[in-house]
Amino acid sequence: MAGYTHVKDEHLKRLRRIEGQVRGLARMVEDDQYCIDILTQVSAATRALQSFSLGLLDEHLSHCLVEAAQQGGPEADEKVREASAAIARLVRS
Repeated sequence: MAGYTHVKDEHLKRLRRIEGQVRGLARMVEDDQYCIDILTQVSAATRALQSFSLGLLDEHLSHCLVEAAQQGGPEADEKVREASAAIARLVRS
């Protein structure tokens, strides 16, 4: 079971809201809106995705990683490597 299963509906709701923001960006471009206004909305959508990502990462660390660490062995090492790589990708984005 995924660490976020207990809040899956909340995650889907957030992602639909972000999807709506992105669709709004497309409409702004179609309607030839002012560049700065579009960039402001891009920033808001980016922050929303980053916030979602950090929440999901937190759930992964507190559920999947902790569970693997308690069991130990190569699976725990792999989970730590996965988490480190995910954090690195988030930092670079």
